[in-house]
Amino acid sequence: MIRRLVIAFSLLATAAYARPHTRPAPLPKVAIVTSEGTITAVLEAKRAPITTANFLHYVDDHRFDGTYFYRAARSKTIKGNGLIQGGLDHNIARSFLPIKHEPTSKTGIRHLDGTLSMARNEVGSAMADFFIVLGPAPDLDARSNYAGYAAFGHMLTGKPVAERILAKPTFPGGYDEMTLNQILRDRVKIITIKRIN
Repeated sequence: MIRRLVIAFSLLATAAYARPHTRPAPLPKVAIVTSEGTITAVLEAKRAPITTANFLHYVDDHRFDGTYFYRAARSKTIKGNGLIQGGLDHNIARSFLPIKHEPTSKTGIRHLDGTLSMARNEVGSAMADFFIVLGPAPDLDARSNYAGYAAFGHMLTGKPVAERILAKPTFPGGYDEMTLNQILRDRVKIITIKRIN
């Protein structure tokens, strides 16, 4: 009886050892290298696969290299809160096709302090412009009939860099009513965005 148990245990151990141990692939990380310093972020490839793949398409094709953070939208009520926006600045000629919208109600990624998200006009128009939230911004999350914005990552390091960009002086005008007083007088150069894993 004992011998049978030993043999059975040995067979189970051999089978377990022979089975390949697969670890889930790590989430992609990027370094956003700017003239003000470097911001690192992790991208939610599993929860927001379409939006993450789109962002990495621009990264891998070096289309963000030499672009800028050009917008600083500061909160009117909470000092230090807001968002900074960067990317191709609506340069359609250098952009890939728009992507399908992944709302926060589907992905579960909320606009919290340090969240990366895609800029857009109409739903499904996001291409090459993104923003980083400083402080929680629940108004950007999807709810009832509001599609919200497609969050797809979170800052790991570099919050002081983002805070410096947010605090920079802006023009009194803007591209439209939404961006009034939010366009940076001196844009912050994005030297490169590259994968770091």
